[in-house]
Order: sequence, then structure tokens, then C-alpha cells
Amino acid sequence: EAEGLERIEDEEDLADRIARRLLVSVPASAALIVNGNLPENHRYCRPWTARFLADLARIHAAQFHRPLEVSSAVRTVEYQKRLMETNGNAAAAEGAIVSPHLTGATIDIAKKGLNPQETGWMRSWLLPLEKAGNIDVEEEFQQACFHITVYKSYVPAKPVGNAGQQKTGKGKTGH
Repeated sequence: EAEGLERIEDEEDLADRIARRLLVSVPASAALIVNGNLPENHRYCRPWTARFLADLARIHAAQFHRPLEVSSAVRTVEYQKRLMETNGNAAAAEGAIVSPHLTGATIDIAKKGLNPQETGWMRSWLLPLEKAGNIDVEEEFQQACFHITVYKSYVPAKPVGNAGQQKTGKGKTGH
């Protein structure tokens, strides 16, 4: 809410935001795949989240020579309510504290298939961005993913030296 992002209510609302380019496609590539079970119209996110994903995937692929997987992206309130019926970890769809997936700014990166070195690399790559106030990360274990909310202040990573190192810019925070 502090970012000025409203919740996406239903499929019609989602389609409208996609048409107005308020949401863009998850930037799938050789370095970033999307879980095949994710509905086509839910493979969208905010433009700054897409930029973050492209940066993360590019730097990860340079280091590990394999893709990351997006397991979840934008959700609607309607979809979240259905998810709550089958997933005990699903956040609320309504109320003061709800899933940030409802804004399109949050994505999940699957941990399934990541080796211990990749998991450690992810933690160390994400931490400076979180400390700078550009993202919030929750490492989930039951659903085995990195749940990442990207803020408008996200500053693209700039590799320094080898592809596994980075600098982060200090943007304005404001969660």
C-alpha cells in the first residue's frame, strides 16, 4: 500500500491492467523459465519486477549455466481465495495484511532443483538488495521458494569483477 499499488480483484481487472501495460510479461528466456502449471494470464508482473527478474536470471545463468524458475507471479483476490482453500501457507486475500502477489510486484523463485551453492548464492545476492530497501525476501521452506517483493526503488544490479558480485544502488525506500 505504501507503494501506491492496489489489489487486483478478478480476471477482468487483471486483463485490464495487462492491456494498459501496468503489468508486463515475466521475462522468460533461456535463463528464466516459468512453471508450466502457472496459468498464461498469471505470468505477469510489474515492470520493475520484470527488470529485477531479468537481472537476477542473467547473473545467475552466467554463474551457474542453468535457468531459474518462476513458480508464481501475479494473483487476483479471486484466485487467492481459491488458493487459501488448498494451501495452508497462502496469505489472506482480504483485510489489512494480504498477499503482495495481489499487486503484481511479487514473484516466487522455485528452490526445487537449486543445488546448495545456488541457494547460498541466491541468499547472498538478494541480501544487499533487501538491506537497501529495494526488495523484501522471504525464504519459504514448505513451498520451497524465494518469495520476493520488488519495490519501485529497485536499482538494476551492476556486475563487478565476476558475474557473481554486484553493487547495489541506494534508492528511496518506502515500503
